[in-house]
Amino acid sequence: MTLLALGINHRTASVAVREQVAFTPTQLESALTELRNLPQISEAAVLSTCNRTELYCVTDAAGEHAVLDWLGRFHNLRVEELSRCAYHYLDNDAARHLMRVAVGLDSMVLGEPQILGQLKDAYQQARQANGLGGELERLFQHTFAVAKQVRTETGIGKNPVSVAYAAVSMASRIFDDFSRARALLIGAGETIELVARHLHEAGVRHLTVANRTRERAEQVSAPLGGSAITLPEIPEALEQADIVISSTASPLPILGKGMVERALKKRRHRPVFMVDIAVPRDIEPEVGELADVFLYTVDDLQEVIEENRRHRQVAADQAESLIEHGVGSWQHERRIRNGGEIIRDYRRHGEAIRDHSREQALERLAKGEDPAKVIERLAHQLANRLMHQPTLALRNAASQENNELLNAAPNILLPAKPAFEQPVAAVKCQKDDTPA
Repeated sequence: MTLLALGINHRTASVAVREQVAFTPTQLESALTELRNLPQISEAAVLSTCNRTELYCVTDAAGEHAVLDWLGRFHNLRVEELSRCAYHYLDNDAARHLMRVAVGLDSMVLGEPQILGQLKDAYQQARQANGLGGELERLFQHTFAVAKQVRTETGIGKNPVSVAYAAVSMASRIFDDFSRARALLIGAGETIELVARHLHEAGVRHLTVANRTRERAEQVSAPLGGSAITLPEIPEALEQADIVISSTASPLPILGKGMVERALKKRRHRPVFMVDIAVPRDIEPEVGELADVFLYTVDDLQEVIEENRRHRQVAADQAESLIEHGVGSWQHERRIRNGGEIIRDYRRHGEAIRDHSREQALERLAKGEDPAKVIERLAHQLANRLMHQPTLALRNAASQENNELLNAAPNILLPAKPAFEQPVAAVKCQKDDTPA
């Protein structure tokens, strides 16, 4: 079986494509079940964030095409369109990719810590959907251990930055004095919590959090002295907002062009800075056409993110070294496990041959056949049956010039001679040298 990692991310696909391929929380359970039920798949996990959608599977040789076809069917996308922006990794490369994702080396903001939490959520969801077997279970546990080591031994987790931090950094370039700015945050997830904290630390004192439930919005806003509203109250709050940052899991836009136009009229066209960091988008792209709106998406944050990346590159190089060591140890453990499985299968095969030959010998003895002939036949059968498959494999290797197998065969098939095969003269000599 093969370990496969297949997906798209912010480097390979635009926001428009990523939002089409993203899985909503309500879709994940059915998606995992469908993916796991593919004939080519024995284990599966799904990671879906605003910047990436990735599928981790244990599959047979045809699994990559089966997974890509399924992803297209699930989201009603043509496979050709997906193929242009999808990447895939196998076995060691797949393990390395997962570890790089876990420590934030593959993130838009280098070393951002949120992805590890999202990966742990994906792991738990896969477990609950019975998508994990021994292979993925061990890989995820090994990955979490490597991520912990990287966070502990390098500086990649210091002064944490994220898309949320980048959004606030961009806003600071527009507003000279944050203390006068009013911010409206839409959503109440981890990203918005980070945005709220960063804005508060930057000096924003007028903070409003809008969410589907007021209780959750209060949990985010109250510790920072902000206020909480529900989504239907957004139009009124929008009239006062200088900064609007949105990140929800809504499948449809929350802010439309008409709503923003009406708010701008009430504001007497005072400009508004907006950042949409949701996938699918929370703010209609047409809002960016309005003269008094500065609308940015996650893709527009790249300049800020690149600056953060430079500051973290030294720590990232150290992290890459730790990951290579992690991949090596995972590969070593996997080889040992695979070797153990082969040994168990080979022993079961040999024991089955032994049991079958023994039963045949006992039947012949019960019929009164000559015991010497029965034993001779038993030995002949055991030798032939045990040597049959290795002999075929060696012949095939020779015909195909598989020198790697041919060179390894003597060490595997021709071990040192046991004592009972030593020459008689040598045995006699040993006896003569024994002190009286």
